[in-house]
Amino acid sequence: MYKVFISELQIKERIAQLGEEISEKYKGEEIVMVVLLRGSFMFAADLARAIDGNVIVDFMVVSSYQGMETSGEVRIFKDLAENIHDRNVLIVEDIVDTGLTLTKILEVLKSRNPKSLETCSLLSKPSRRIKQVDIKYVGFSIEDKFVIGYGLDLDQKYRHLPYIAEMTG
Repeated sequence: MYKVFISELQIKERIAQLGEEISEKYKGEEIVMVVLLRGSFMFAADLARAIDGNVIVDFMVVSSYQGMETSGEVRIFKDLAENIHDRNVLIVEDIVDTGLTLTKILEVLKSRNPKSLETCSLLSKPSRRIKQVDIKYVGFSIEDKFVIGYGLDLDQKYRHLPYIAEMTG
């Protein structure tokens, strides 16, 4: 069972604001949006449309979750196709929980010498941080709740929901 936690309208409004902030920061410059799959795909698609500028989209498949718990081990299943050397890179994440996944991805991508490297996450759970990580653009900071929908899943289910819901039981 679940209940709506962040509505579809709230998500749309916040993404429009994030798009404006990112557009202003990168005015006239190309951005390589690195989308961390699978959970970020809906957010990234809407965010890319909200950014006024040239956005190149590439994907990485990474995981540290099994069921409702993080395994603590970050695995990269698919790497980038784009060369990010001397380019503006924006990592797009669905949720930053412990910070382990994003810390690992930042290490990997920094080693490729991008011009700039920033992060954008739809959700952030600061109370769960094991690794402190700077998230430049945050959609919503939330308490320690297990959430689904809008790309977020529980064992690959519920990604299709147009809102973010909290699991209740």
